[in-house]
Formats: sequence, structure tokens, C-alpha cells
Amino acid sequence: MSVLSRWAAAAVTVLGLLATSGCTTTSLLVGAAGVASDSSVAWDIVKHIHTKLTEGDPTPCSMLDSVERALSPRCGVFVAGSVREADVASSPFAACALTSAAHDARLWPALPDLIAKGARPQTCAQPPALAFAQAHDCPDLSAQTLEVRSAIVGLARTDARAVQHDVVRWLSCPASRAIGADAVLDAWLADASLLPGTIAFNPLSALHPSAVDTPLSAALEAQGHRADTSLGSPLGVRASGFEEALRTSDRGALEWWLARAPQLANRVPGPQLDWLPLARVMTPNFLVYPDSRAAMVDFLIAHGADPRTRLPHDPGQSVLTMARAAKSPLLAALEAAPAGYLDPGPIVAANGRALRLIAVP
Repeated sequence: MSVLSRWAAAAVTVLGLLATSGCTTTSLLVGAAGVASDSSVAWDIVKHIHTKLTEGDPTPCSMLDSVERALSPRCGVFVAGSVREADVASSPFAACALTSAAHDARLWPALPDLIAKGARPQTCAQPPALAFAQAHDCPDLSAQTLEVRSAIVGLARTDARAVQHDVVRWLSCPASRAIGADAVLDAWLADASLLPGTIAFNPLSALHPSAVDTPLSAALEAQGHRADTSLGSPLGVRASGFEEALRTSDRGALEWWLARAPQLANRVPGPQLDWLPLARVMTPNFLVYPDSRAAMVDFLIAHGADPRTRLPHDPGQSVLTMARAAKSPLLAALEAAPAGYLDPGPIVAANGRALRLIAVP
């Protein structure tokens, strides 16, 4: 068979295989190779077709180094002990391997191996503990192996840059406390990592709602942190503990906050604009449990919220005027609320901005 004939046969084979569902690019070319293998010219043509067909495809797993493979879910289940120390030192992925693995739950099994072979959280631009805390809202790690749990918690324990609002939220949430991860917070308390003036956030605001009114919150207050000055500054991805308590209708946590800062029932300092708890509660999709809306409105009014307070983002409106326009089923409760006479003096935002309560007649 001539070279031209063999090329024609190879081309026909490739085209025929392309029409067959379920065949991979590799299988197509293997089939073509059987036709053209005894002619270098024809085989070069087949290889050229292969290059064009696979252009832009991911690099085969067999050609990746051990760190790249560990960080590639498409390469299958991670095999413990497969990471090579030399690859941790030289792989282009190694600089942020821990951040990448922390962000993706499928990659958590690789964390112990990466750390054992020399990966360190300090080499990543974004602290791996912060990446973990922002990507996963109170994840349940109880099903993970002890090695994986220890590696994840160690991302916060061994990296001073992990002392951040979102990490405190993760470490103080119920699932973290269940596995003892909150011990990291105890260590930060003991080594003065959470002292007022040394960090850019107030850890009281960072605490999960379930962690207020606990020895941890009491210890933070003993160090000088105050609930009434904990809001108003930029935080992180996670909302403040007060807002989270409101969103989840956690009246126990809200009672703790309002006992220390009663003005928060009516108006809350924000990093740019203040916000009204009543307005948030009346907003569709804000509450995790929408059936609690009426009870939350009653709760806030009982604690001093005034539906006549102007909306900070729209001073021409109030919760009451908006409820009237929307014919809200809660309008009667809002209209019956007593006018607020709360002294705006004690309301102090952490950013130093003066706050005023302006009542709509």
C-alpha cells in the first residue's frame, strides 16, 4: 500500500472513529496508528491530527508531578504517601498547595501528606486557614480521619496570619467546637493574639452566635473587648455575629447582644451605611427560617426597635411606610409599636462615625 493510500486509510479511520460515540481522542489515534504505523510520514500526519484534536485538553495525569496530581481531582482518589518532597520544593503548584487543598473539600485528604513533605502555610499569599474558613461555612469534619482534621486545624494553629474574623467564626462554630478546634482560640487568648488594638477586628463580632455567653466570650470581654463598639468596621466574607444571630432567629444570642448594646435593636453601624434590623427581618429571603418573621418583628419591637426610623439608604422611607405600601400582614404590629425615644448618644461605631436616629412622623 502506498504512503498516500495509508494516509487516506488513516484519515478514514479517524473520521469513522470520531463518529462513534464514547470514544476518546486517544482511542481514535490508536486505531489510526494501526493503519499507518509502518510509514513515518503517515504517522507524522496522525500525530499532527492528535495534536490538533487534543489542543487545550488538560495535561494527562501521568505527566503531572506529585503535587499537581494531588491537587487535581480528575486524577482520581488521592493516594496517601504519593507526594514527593522534591516536588513540594519545585512544583509550580507548591507555593499555594495548602491554600488550594484547603479551599476544595475533595483535596483535604492530601493535606497531611503535603504538610509532612514540607508544605507550609506561610508560603501562600492567602493564609490557607482563611481560604478554608471563607469557602466552608462551619463544615462538619467528624467524618474525616484524625490526620486530616489535625492538618486542617493546624492551618490556623501554625500560621499567625490566620487570626482573622472569618477564621474565628469557623473555629467558634458548633461543628468546630465538637472536634475541639476551638482550642486554637484558647491558645490565641493565652498568647495575647486577640488583644484589643493588636488586631483589625473585634473577636466578639466574629464569634458564631452559639459561642456568645460562653467562657470564651467572657474571656474576650475580660481582655477589654466590648459588644457596643464591635460593629461598623469591615469584617470579612462572613457577616457579624449579631447579623448572623438575626438571620438565624437566634433569640438567645440576640439577648446577649442587646443586653450589652440595646441600641442595636433599632440601628446597627455598618462599614459604609448603617442598617435597621427591622428592615432586614422584613426583607424576603433574609431570614433562614421565614416562618419566624412575625416573632422576630415582635422581639425587636419589644427591645426598642422603632418602625418609624428612617432607612439609612433611603431617608424618605421607613420600615413602616414600606410596610404600608406593600400591605404587609405585619402592618398592624408595626403601627402599634411605640415611638422610640432611645438616646442616640451611646451609639458609637467602631469606625468613629457619629450615628443619629431620625424618626419619621
